[in-house]
Amino acid sequence: MKKTQGILQYIFIVVGAIMASFAVALIILPNDAIDYGTAGVAIIISKLTGLSLAPLVFLVFIPFIIAGHVVLGKSFTIKATLGSLTYTLGIHFFEEIPFELNTEHFLAVAFGGAILGAGLSLILRNGGCIDGSEILANIVVKRLSDKTGRNYSMTPVLLAFNALVYFTVFFTIDMTAALLSLLVYVVATTVIDHYTDHFEAIKQVTIITQDPDNIIKDIKEKLNKTCTIMDSRGAIAGENNTLICYISYFELPIMKDIISNHSGSFSTVSTIDEILR
Repeated sequence: MKKTQGILQYIFIVVGAIMASFAVALIILPNDAIDYGTAGVAIIISKLTGLSLAPLVFLVFIPFIIAGHVVLGKSFTIKATLGSLTYTLGIHFFEEIPFELNTEHFLAVAFGGAILGAGLSLILRNGGCIDGSEILANIVVKRLSDKTGRNYSMTPVLLAFNALVYFTVFFTIDMTAALLSLLVYVVATTVIDHYTDHFEAIKQVTIITQDPDNIIKDIKEKLNKTCTIMDSRGAIAGENNTLICYISYFELPIMKDIISNHSGSFSTVSTIDEILR
């Protein structure tokens, strides 16, 4: 069962990357907009230099894959690499296809942003990633959390990164491209938020277990996180412990592996909008 689920995750990542590359190559770029994140950076470089887009997308993403491997582990790196390679090959393939969406730029870009968001949602929900800005945001948030002991949302980092991308588009390409690209971002992130429950926000994991010490040990070793421990009692299971831990969306797959390795434990995950101190 676990092996089948793992295979399905890789399939969904490939499908999501194909959807994203289709939206970017055949709808978004032909309608004078660009993708956001590191793909947007690659597109800007391509437009300014005339270099081929597909290899640029992968080259820009490589440093973030390496950084993600250090912070988020081997499983994430494999999925991110698979998604990025599929996305890169998809752009190369779809760029050669003659296709024109005969409608207003505004409608075409909104439609392309929705397809892009749906594809990225599939990738994110299955533990992958094709945008280096999300990896960067996770690394920044993790470093801040490790130093201060507080939990932070990835939203400010993502907004800052993409604001730089759009300002660059505004000043180096033109105003219309910047505004249409902003529309892509708004539509795509709205779709992503709907299907991933605000992936950029802090996640609260509540674990009910009779093996708290080993779970806490694994969480500390693999995520460098701590937990709040509460005594609890089940109507059937009897005495147990409830652990509460705050993590990022990209740390969820690691947390799921930790919990699955401890029989008799189960958990719930919820999104936290704000933590008051």
